[in-house]
Amino acid sequence: VVPEFVGIVNYSVMALIQLELGVAEEADLDNKTVLDLYLKYLHEARDLMLNKNHDYDEAWRNMRVSSLDDIILMKLLRIKQIENNAGKTLVSEGLDANYFDIINYAVFALIKLIIEEEDE
Repeated sequence: VVPEFVGIVNYSVMALIQLELGVAEEADLDNKTVLDLYLKYLHEARDLMLNKNHDYDEAWRNMRVSSLDDIILMKLLRIKQIENNAGKTLVSEGLDANYFDIINYAVFALIKLIIEEEDE
Protein backbone atom coordinates (compact mmCIF):
# COMPACT_ATOMS: atom_id res chain seq x y z
CA VAL A 1 0.00 0.00 0.00
CA VAL A 2 2.92 2.36 0.68
CA PRO A 3 3.99 2.46 -3.00
CA GLU A 4 0.44 3.36 -4.03
CA PHE A 5 0.36 6.38 -1.73
CA VAL A 6 3.81 7.42 -2.99
CA GLY A 7 2.35 7.20 -6.50
CA ILE A 8 -0.59 9.37 -5.46
CA VAL A 9 1.84 12.03 -4.22
CA ASN A 10 3.89 11.86 -7.42
CA TYR A 11 0.90 11.99 -9.78
CA SER A 12 -0.61 14.90 -7.85
CA VAL A 13 2.63 16.86 -8.13
CA MET A 14 2.73 16.04 -11.85
CA ALA A 15 -0.85 17.33 -12.18
CA LEU A 16 0.11 20.60 -10.46
CA ILE A 17 3.05 21.01 -12.83
CA GLN A 18 0.74 20.34 -15.77
CA LEU A 19 -1.74 22.92 -14.47
CA GLU A 20 1.06 25.47 -14.42
CA LEU A 21 2.67 24.65 -17.76
CA GLY A 22 -0.19 23.19 -19.76
CA VAL A 23 -0.29 19.91 -21.62
CA ALA A 24 2.77 18.98 -23.67
CA GLU A 25 2.67 16.52 -26.54
CA GLU A 26 6.22 15.35 -25.82
CA ALA A 27 8.79 15.67 -23.06
CA ASP A 28 10.21 19.15 -23.43
CA LEU A 29 11.70 19.89 -20.00
CA ASP A 30 15.21 19.17 -18.84
CA ASN A 31 15.73 17.15 -15.65
CA LYS A 32 16.76 20.15 -13.55
CA THR A 33 13.62 22.09 -14.48
CA VAL A 34 11.42 19.09 -13.69
CA LEU A 35 13.13 18.56 -10.34
CA ASP A 36 12.84 22.27 -9.47
CA LEU A 37 9.12 22.25 -10.28
CA TYR A 38 8.58 18.99 -8.38
CA LEU A 39 10.30 20.35 -5.27
CA LYS A 40 8.46 23.68 -5.58
CA TYR A 41 5.10 21.94 -5.34
CA LEU A 42 6.21 19.53 -2.61
CA HIS A 43 7.39 22.50 -0.54
CA GLU A 44 4.11 24.32 -1.15
CA ALA A 45 2.21 21.20 -0.08
CA ARG A 46 4.37 20.89 3.04
CA ASP A 47 3.77 24.53 3.99
CA LEU A 48 0.03 24.08 3.49
CA MET A 49 0.12 20.89 5.56
CA LEU A 50 1.91 22.62 8.43
CA ASN A 51 -0.61 25.48 8.42
CA LYS A 52 -3.67 23.24 8.22
CA ASN A 53 -2.22 20.74 10.69
CA HIS A 54 -1.90 23.53 13.23
CA ASP A 55 -5.45 24.75 12.53
CA TYR A 56 -7.01 21.27 12.74
CA ASP A 57 -4.93 20.06 15.69
CA GLU A 58 -3.53 17.02 13.85
CA ALA A 59 -6.97 15.41 13.47
CA TRP A 60 -5.53 13.05 10.83
CA ARG A 61 -3.69 11.15 13.58
CA ASN A 62 -7.03 9.82 14.84
CA MET A 63 -8.18 8.73 11.39
CA ARG A 64 -7.81 5.32 9.79
CA VAL A 65 -5.79 4.97 6.61
CA SER A 66 -8.98 3.81 4.88
CA SER A 67 -10.65 7.09 5.88
CA LEU A 68 -7.76 9.08 4.43
CA ASP A 69 -8.12 6.98 1.28
CA ASP A 70 -11.84 7.83 1.15
CA ILE A 71 -11.06 11.55 1.40
CA ILE A 72 -8.57 11.23 -1.47
CA LEU A 73 -11.25 9.52 -3.57
CA MET A 74 -13.72 12.32 -2.76
CA LYS A 75 -11.11 14.89 -3.83
CA LEU A 76 -10.60 12.99 -7.11
CA LEU A 77 -14.35 13.02 -7.70
CA ARG A 78 -14.39 16.77 -7.06
CA ILE A 79 -11.52 17.24 -9.54
CA LYS A 80 -13.48 15.29 -12.14
CA GLN A 81 -16.55 17.48 -11.52
CA ILE A 82 -14.48 20.66 -11.89
CA GLU A 83 -12.92 19.37 -15.11
CA ASN A 84 -16.35 18.42 -16.47
CA ASN A 85 -17.44 21.98 -15.69
CA ALA A 86 -14.52 23.43 -17.71
CA GLY A 87 -12.65 24.39 -14.54
CA LYS A 88 -15.42 26.63 -13.22
CA THR A 89 -16.44 26.46 -9.59
CA LEU A 90 -19.14 28.36 -7.76
CA VAL A 91 -17.95 28.23 -4.18
CA SER A 92 -15.35 25.51 -3.87
CA GLU A 93 -11.60 25.57 -4.25
CA GLY A 94 -10.02 25.02 -7.65
CA LEU A 95 -8.13 22.10 -9.09
CA ASP A 96 -4.80 23.06 -7.53
CA ALA A 97 -6.20 23.15 -4.00
CA ASN A 98 -7.66 19.67 -4.44
CA TYR A 99 -4.34 18.29 -5.70
CA PHE A 100 -2.53 19.86 -2.74
CA ASP A 101 -5.06 18.28 -0.38
CA ILE A 102 -4.56 14.90 -2.05
CA ILE A 103 -0.80 15.18 -1.58
CA ASN A 104 -1.21 15.94 2.09
CA TYR A 105 -3.76 13.21 2.79
CA ALA A 106 -1.47 10.73 1.03
CA VAL A 107 1.47 11.91 3.17
CA PHE A 108 -0.63 11.48 6.31
CA ALA A 109 -1.49 7.94 5.19
CA LEU A 110 2.19 7.22 4.53
CA ILE A 111 3.15 8.47 7.99
CA LYS A 112 0.48 6.28 9.60
CA LEU A 113 1.50 3.23 7.55
CA ILE A 114 5.18 3.66 8.39
CA ILE A 115 4.41 4.11 12.09
CA GLU A 116 2.23 0.97 12.01
CA GLU A 117 5.06 -0.99 10.36
CA GLU A 118 7.49 0.16 13.04
CA ASP A 119 5.09 -0.84 15.82
CA GLU A 120 4.79 -4.41 14.51
